Amino acid sequence: MPSVPQAGVRPLSQQKKNIAESRLIFVLGGARSGKSSFALQQGKVKLPRAFLATAEPFDSEMANRIQKHKRSRGQGWTTFEIPTQLAEWFTSHGANYSSVVVDCLTLWLNNLLQDKVQPRQVPSRVRKLLKGIRSCPSQVVIVSNELGLGLVPGDAVSREFRDVAGRINQLIAAEADEVYFLVSGIPLRVK
Repeated sequence: MPSVPQAGVRPLSQQKKNIAESRLIFVLGGARSGKSSFALQQGKVKLPRAFLATAEPFDSEMANRIQKHKRSRGQGWTTFEIPTQLAEWFTSHGANYSSVVVDCLTLWLNNLLQDKVQPRQVPSRVRKLLKGIRSCPSQVVIVSNELGLGLVPGDAVSREFRDVAGRINQLIAAEADEVYFLVSGIPLRVK
């Protein structure tokens, strides 16, 4: 499974298409690095705005986190809870919004795997998502966790999750117009 575009294959952003206004910003970082706040700041520049939440409230602590996250966004956002069908949302609704924030890709991956999507099928889902994003005349900000900076996980399932997350981050970063890495609330522009 290739982790970056193959030689001779240009990213969608460089292929001929009718999306002059499409812009993709990718925001990476660790837990509590300031990714979501930075993404919201990037997303506030244009109206109307949509926020695509991938988190699901599997327990009361997560439900509380989701509510706190909603309050922190403030007004002016139309929120959609999209655990797995991101590409389909962009195809059917994306053109209605000038700015879209997707938070977060790592939870989206977790949801796909919970729905029995095989890890080898995930890159094709990412390419479908990118095609949907690039079909919209919108600025899209995607948030994801950088999981590769810590210790190697102690079990095979966790290692596979980390590996797949790293591969999809590479696919998104290769396509993105801008990439930022957040460290202690400070954005570092990578691309």
